[in-house]
Amino acid sequence: MSERPKILVDADACPVKDEVYRVAYRLEVPVTVVSNAHLRVPPHPLIARIVVGDGFDAADDWIAERADAMTVVITADILLADRCLKAGAAVIAPNGKPFTPNSIGNAVAVRAIMSDLRAGGDRIGGPPPFAREDRSRFLSALDTALTALLRKATR
Repeated sequence: MSERPKILVDADACPVKDEVYRVAYRLEVPVTVVSNAHLRVPPHPLIARIVVGDGFDAADDWIAERADAMTVVITADILLADRCLKAGAAVIAPNGKPFTPNSIGNAVAVRAIMSDLRAGGDRIGGPPPFAREDRSRFLSALDTALTALLRKATR
């Protein structure tokens, strides 16, 4: 297999972009940062920026259309994670928890229930604050996913 792994980042609210860059530099894996608004990215040949505009789900659509079995997608968006998993991509949340084919159904269901509760006026807390442990778990998960894809690419 000659295709190299790549990383696609759902970047508008991603708290781990710097960590993605560090791992990408070390493993020499290209990164595409996808956002609705202009974000600063390092001036480096491995880093590309795509600004898709402010259309509903424009960034998600761009990422999902390009995700494949040699892609690691970084997103907290459960529905985007589901689309990317169906395309064969590895998907990691910024807190380091991987979305998997076995876990995504439950995540989608919980998301729908929470959305219904919010729509009904229930006050529900959001996710826990992003912590140092999340950053560490993310770095480990990204390194593991990319190392597996790099091995796959050399077969």
